[in-house]
Amino acid sequence: MKKGLGGASARAVLYLMACGAIAATAVLLAVTPRAQTAPPPPNAVPVTAASAAFKDVPITESGIGTVQAFNAVLIRTHVDGTLMQFPVAEGQVVKPGDLIAVIDPRPYQAVLDQAMAKRQQDEAHLVNAKQDLERYTSLMKQDYASRQQYDTQQSQVQQLTAQIAGDQAMIEAAQLNLAYCYITSPIPGRVGLRQVDPGNIVHASDTNGIVSITQDRPIAVVFTLPQQDLPSIIQAMAERKLEVTALSGDDKIELDRGVLLTPDNTIDVATGTIKLKASFPNPHDTLWPGQFVDARLTIGTAHHVVTVPAEAVQHGPDGLYVYIIKPDSTVERQAVESETRGDVAIISKGLPAGEQVVVRGQSRLDNGMRVAVESPQA
Repeated sequence: MKKGLGGASARAVLYLMACGAIAATAVLLAVTPRAQTAPPPPNAVPVTAASAAFKDVPITESGIGTVQAFNAVLIRTHVDGTLMQFPVAEGQVVKPGDLIAVIDPRPYQAVLDQAMAKRQQDEAHLVNAKQDLERYTSLMKQDYASRQQYDTQQSQVQQLTAQIAGDQAMIEAAQLNLAYCYITSPIPGRVGLRQVDPGNIVHASDTNGIVSITQDRPIAVVFTLPQQDLPSIIQAMAERKLEVTALSGDDKIELDRGVLLTPDNTIDVATGTIKLKASFPNPHDTLWPGQFVDARLTIGTAHHVVTVPAEAVQHGPDGLYVYIIKPDSTVERQAVESETRGDVAIISKGLPAGEQVVVRGQSRLDNGMRVAVESPQA
């Protein structure tokens, strides 16, 4: 009996020791600190950086432009009458000579027939007058007719000849009016919205016309630039054709590429700007008359120049500057001379290639401050 009680006491002691060991291990794990990542340098300002690099940068000038039809025609009638046919559809692309509208030709055909009949009548009278003139000529030689009779008959022949010439002019005028009844397109282009429906009477004095046709292949863009850009543009035009890119209003979508045709012949004295006209092939109808676009003129290319993102260049009271990131992760303000071209700044003085500069986060920086580069750009 005593031996059994002793074995039970031993097992109880072992159980309590095991529980104590587990509890001690749990406490030890709870109080042991976990491994942590190294903290960033104290007082480091997060910034975005980029390296100055050599590039070939296009020299461009941008201005707001308006798309204009290369040619635009308002189709109006030369004669009065009923609009019988409109054989083209609105929005249809037509070629020169395509039939656009038909005015009732019957009244003008009748006038032509009348003029031709009058000419035939006068020609018959002229034949008879010439025969009489020949008779009077023979009789006058034999002294059977007076000189006065001969002169009168000769005058009548001349009058009938002139009258036939007038008849011919009337015929040509009637033929022209008859041709005006069939209106054709004078240019290649796109038919607009019809202003008059078939069955209505149209007049030559109508100001609205029947329909308009605009040539949109090619199409033109007229844009403005400051007058100080004109000398470099003229110099570049003398060497080659200058490319113009038409962009959407937000500068995100390239609509078409064309060439510069010519600057205007005068500068606007009120704004100090010069108008320029460019031509675009517009094969996919991305440009439409009346549309506003951003026209970007490429004047030339700056070869192998030091560039940084335009955001890196800051404006200070003493001029332009950038923040250079030094090897010890501190920054230093560096004065530069630069020229911005789109989203790129060309550094002409003050910054060698390879230097790392701050692109974003400059507002919190000053000389000697420590920075932490978050996402370096290419």
